Amino acid sequence: MAGTGKSTISRTVAQSFADDGQLAASFFFKRGEGERGNASRFFTTIAAQLVHAVPAVIPYLSKAIDADPCISGRTIKDQFENLIFQPLSEVGRMSEATLKLVFVIDALDECEREGDIRTILHLLSQIRRLKTIRLRIFLTSRPELPIRLGFRKMSADTYQRFKLQDDIPKATIEHDISSFLEAKFKIIRDDYNGSHPDSSLSQDWPTEQTIRALTEMAIPLFIIAATMIRIVGDSRWTPQKRLADVLKYRMNDQISKLDKTYLPVLDHLLDDLSDWERDDLTQEFQTVIGSIVILAEPLGASPLAKLLNIPKEIVDCQLNPMHSVLSIPLNPDSPIRLLHLSFREFLLDPSKQGTSPFWVDERKKHDAIADRCLEVMAKSLNENICRLEFLGKLRKDIDHEQIQKHLPPEVQYACRYWVHHMVEAKRYIEDEDTVYTFLQTHFLHWLEALSLIGKISDSIAMVGSLLSTLAVRLIIFYSSDYY
Repeated sequence: MAGTGKSTISRTVAQSFADDGQLAASFFFKRGEGERGNASRFFTTIAAQLVHAVPAVIPYLSKAIDADPCISGRTIKDQFENLIFQPLSEVGRMSEATLKLVFVIDALDECEREGDIRTILHLLSQIRRLKTIRLRIFLTSRPELPIRLGFRKMSADTYQRFKLQDDIPKATIEHDISSFLEAKFKIIRDDYNGSHPDSSLSQDWPTEQTIRALTEMAIPLFIIAATMIRIVGDSRWTPQKRLADVLKYRMNDQISKLDKTYLPVLDHLLDDLSDWERDDLTQEFQTVIGSIVILAEPLGASPLAKLLNIPKEIVDCQLNPMHSVLSIPLNPDSPIRLLHLSFREFLLDPSKQGTSPFWVDERKKHDAIADRCLEVMAKSLNENICRLEFLGKLRKDIDHEQIQKHLPPEVQYACRYWVHHMVEAKRYIEDEDTVYTFLQTHFLHWLEALSLIGKISDSIAMVGSLLSTLAVRLIIFYSSDYY
């Protein structure tokens, strides 16, 4: 279940094993975070961490890389065999003592390709073949279908399952959430009293009754309790006002727990606005926040404004009230991140269509971002975009700042993800449309840009996706003509 604290437990477990010198590697999947949202860098990342945790693997990894310098672009099965299984097998045979290692893998369900999820589970199950190494894997996930199918194919003695939402007594969850709320409210109270001595909060604020009400609202989701604290602790309003906003929803049994979590943040945006002001605000919300939850990889406020072709001031205005649900860095170039995936799920929930002004139409938003990506690339890309002295210059010899100057973050994002957005929008290539025109004029410029930013290997899959959209369109035309 989302929000029960799986990632917090994973981080705690990883830190505990790291302190004991037994953490071999960790990987935290996160949908919408570029390479953290897919398996393309999963085993290469684990291999890179193994170098530090088990230095004895270095010669065997070097041998594998020397034998296949393009191993990072191979299938995840090949990466597992050559970068994980074989090097650990060699180390195990050479070591007199039995190695005791742990992998921590969080949120496997957030890996975007279902086929990769099943493959990863199958490959990890093969680690039990390592007879001279005691390697354990701590893995968290929601019980999505690919996860359940992956475990069904394993023998029962390969894994041990623990259901976080079922196996922990409600009384324990209630105690933990209540203790968390009490501790966090004490910090809010002390901070507020320190800065507002003339209107300080009493030591019994909030009351035990209020803590119990908030705990009941949150059970069993720690993310709800954490979001409540961020809402109440927002220094732009008084804690009393924000606590009242949260409590306003507790008696409404017609709305979900996610609604009770996020509506106090969003409804506050519309307070005391005229109809036309509400329309303007919700339109800007759709443009800015709607894009943030759809992006394949987080962007900072400045590159986001350039990608969307809107003033940065509009982005800043929309971000200001959203600190309870978004991680918003001071540096406008640093990426804005969701504090929890449940906020994305809340905004994209199809059941809210027509009932919530904040509902985001996922398909239309992907389509709009695809158009913006095409416009950014068409405006920015050209032959020899980095003004190199000669076109055969090796990428490793090109100054990084020179690449960043001519291919800023919004252009790099457009080059890497325009196809992704087009596919998610279920859009087809047609004669003389914007995609057709872009490919006619800038196809080679696009490949050059991908090469300069080190992502040329991704072009193979992207071109395949483009061909599939074209093929589907041809089949549709053929079928309609035939009948």
